[in-house]
Amino acid sequence: MATQLDPKELALQEQLARIRQMIAETDRLTTEQSARVRQMIDEAERNRAEQAKLARETRVMPASLIMQAMLATAALLGAGAAVAKVFFPG
Repeated sequence: MATQLDPKELALQEQLARIRQMIAETDRLTTEQSARVRQMIDEAERNRAEQAKLARETRVMPASLIMQAMLATAALLGAGAAVAKVFFPG
């Protein structure tokens, strides 16, 4: 009866088992790496969106500050002219 495996057959079975285990481990690592890459891409997109938002806010802010400064200057000049007219009517 041939119930015992030939030593060559046993070594071959062990090699096949190791190969299958390595393939399974590779698949698991590939899946984990893909998940990490997806997370990094999502984070990069969020950072890009935040950077674009900050750039828009920064671009708009100086223009509004300049307008406010011009209005304040005009108001002070007008008030100064009114005070000068009151004290130096002539």
